[in-house]
Amino acid sequence: MIKKRFLHTIIFALLDGIMGGLSWSLFFAYRKYFIESDKFGYQIPVELDANFYLALFLIPIYWIGLYFLAGQYKDVWRKSRISEISQTFSITVIGVVLLFFALLLDDAVSSYQSYYKSILILFILHFSFTLFVRLLVALWVKFKLKQKLIGFNTIVVGNNQKSYQLVLELMAEKVTQGNIFKGFVSINGDSQDHILKDILPNLGNYKLLPELITQHEVEEVIIGIDSSQHADINKVTNVLEDQQVVLKIIPDVFDLMSGQVRMRNVIGAALIEINHDSMPQWQKILKRLLDVLASILVLVLALPVFLFIALAVKLGSDGPVLYKQIRIGYKGKPFHILKFRTMIQNSEVSGPMLSSANDKRITSAGKWLRKYRLDEIPQFINVLLGDMSLVGPRPERKFFIDQIVQIAPHYKHLHRVKPGITSWGQVKYGYAENVEQMVERLKFDILYIENRSIAIDFRILIYTVLTVLQGKGR
Repeated sequence: MIKKRFLHTIIFALLDGIMGGLSWSLFFAYRKYFIESDKFGYQIPVELDANFYLALFLIPIYWIGLYFLAGQYKDVWRKSRISEISQTFSITVIGVVLLFFALLLDDAVSSYQSYYKSILILFILHFSFTLFVRLLVALWVKFKLKQKLIGFNTIVVGNNQKSYQLVLELMAEKVTQGNIFKGFVSINGDSQDHILKDILPNLGNYKLLPELITQHEVEEVIIGIDSSQHADINKVTNVLEDQQVVLKIIPDVFDLMSGQVRMRNVIGAALIEINHDSMPQWQKILKRLLDVLASILVLVLALPVFLFIALAVKLGSDGPVLYKQIRIGYKGKPFHILKFRTMIQNSEVSGPMLSSANDKRITSAGKWLRKYRLDEIPQFINVLLGDMSLVGPRPERKFFIDQIVQIAPHYKHLHRVKPGITSWGQVKYGYAENVEQMVERLKFDILYIENRSIAIDFRILIYTVLTVLQGKGR
């Protein structure tokens, strides 16, 4: 199913490109026969020169890139026809305006009315052609889903009447949501007496979900547990934290009244979709671009400072200038974090230890570096390599993560994003001296993940700069 969807995404993007090229070709003919003829008073013969063919190659790439930045190719099987109209309209407006200022503003025209006509004609051509094909594709996808030729492999978690009724409803739907049920898992060892055992295969305990997701290529997990049973829901979501699946929960009356249920289709079961991906695709790309540019700028401009700090560290105590340590990063993958060494060599001979305010292991140069957080500068190399970002939860060592998850299993949520040089938790709470303080800081990092955006990143960076300038680091 995943390979088939990837193929459909490629087809979808190619059709966008073809429609972009077709609408531009017709617009090119309109300009030659009408705009330029009005200007010069006679009909201009259409000449397909090198510029035309170059535009015919670049314009489709331009539109595909624009739709990609808007997240239009994220999941082509879940697109609705209503949202297709509004999204295509808004992206076409942006795209046409950009094309006008880039390519059409310096055209020879008889009056400013020709500019308005050009924008309008290009908009109508691109919007109508693209939308028509997109709606045809959406109808084709709906037909495929209805015939169960494509769909979303699904596992149900839970054992109550709600989950039973929901499965029956989804399986009996004439207008299907695309769920292809692979089975159910139990949460409290009740699989033998499970209410779903007569209609779905028994796949075992919920702890097996990561293996089952890989085995059955599962894309959706429906949690058939009352939304008020937070402990059980947390158990499941923590197990699924690093899995690329859509999570849905059966709502109760309170959820419906509080507005937590967002309707994605008119016909179909009402479910709460747990969506942790709050940052749009274009902002993710912009965030990475800013990470790279800022890292290059800092590493180049701060080179004299690097040399001064390196000399201070080397003269202050024996040992290397840079300190490498294994931290856990994006999707739970380990990486080597870089810092200027601020402690004496072999400072952890007795095992991993967190630093404190009056830590005797910290060198005299290290105290100054920590005060202004200059020891973190080498981490711009980590950002450049893609292990970290400018802003994100601070990465920790596995030794301490294992202790944190005993108290707060939801710590694993932090691995959904790249760790950062600075974080909301660090700005709000500062450095942690023990596991309890790490847990306390955790809520700010989760709050950041659920609300992250470029604007919030800039605010965190501003507060970080103020902290550095005021010497409030430790």
